[in-house]
Amino acid sequence: MSDITVIPGRSAGTPAAADRRERRGRRPRKAFDTQFRTAVSPHQLNTTRGRIIYWIVLVIVVVSFTAAFVFPLYWMVTGAMKSTEELNSIPPTFLPSHFSLDGYLQAWDLLGLGTLLGNTALYAGGAWLLTLAVDVSAAYALSKLRPVLGKVVLGLMLSTLMIPPMVIMLPAYLTVKDVPFFHWNLLNTPWAIWLPAAANGFNVFLLKRFFDSIPRELLEAAEIDGASPGRILWSVVIPISRPILGVVSILTVVNVWRDFVWPLLVLPDSDKMSVSIGIASLSSQMPQNVLVASLVIASLPTIIVFFLFQRHIMAGLTAGSLKG
Repeated sequence: MSDITVIPGRSAGTPAAADRRERRGRRPRKAFDTQFRTAVSPHQLNTTRGRIIYWIVLVIVVVSFTAAFVFPLYWMVTGAMKSTEELNSIPPTFLPSHFSLDGYLQAWDLLGLGTLLGNTALYAGGAWLLTLAVDVSAAYALSKLRPVLGKVVLGLMLSTLMIPPMVIMLPAYLTVKDVPFFHWNLLNTPWAIWLPAAANGFNVFLLKRFFDSIPRELLEAAEIDGASPGRILWSVVIPISRPILGVVSILTVVNVWRDFVWPLLVLPDSDKMSVSIGIASLSSQMPQNVLVASLVIASLPTIIVFFLFQRHIMAGLTAGSLKG
């Protein structure tokens, strides 16, 4: 006797039932893929209630994180439009009672932000050019020219990333004050900012990873045409390396622009101060709304640079991570 029990009306899994569905033009239901387990099953997400809950949670998370990052900027911009009394009032006001740009105008005149921004732009621009010249050449040599002990040199560069910056600050200051072999004093000169900015092992590592993904056949074709290594770097490698060059440029400019401790040590002259040092030195003499306005003005260039080149950040960081 067979143990199979046939239930009338439940024979949907038999071959005859499948034939009947095909004759009726119906397709059999596709089973959910259970290869990956998640907190919420695909079946629940496909329901109306699941989609509603999903979008509610997504909107809450996105709005919360956006508010956490944007609210400080909003508070700075609107705080500079308030009077000092309104800025210090409790409870605080989220909107100024009277919108006024006097705080920004006073910050520009009283703190001499034009001179401070010009000095900082000089330091950031020079550091950017020197960083590209030094780090691109070093990464290209380690990636394509394959010098003797190249892996050892790269390992030593990466090992510097494990050392806290405060540990090497005193030796770096003594080096800048009296450059070995040449005995140059670089204090109060832009070179005190440019040279440490160019000696960046992280930038060399990023550039080398990108250069490793460039096909060797492309460089060999240029060599057959008679191009020298320098010509290959300038005419072949650099034009196709714009994403990673954009990332290195943004990181270099932003780091120099926002740096505080190192410029405070190597630029003691008031005429050579960067914008962060100038604002900090005059903060005790300024009204609070004027101080907030100066911070907004000082942060505008880096914010503009970020929004203009933000697409290069992810493109450059992910480029070279996969080879294919």
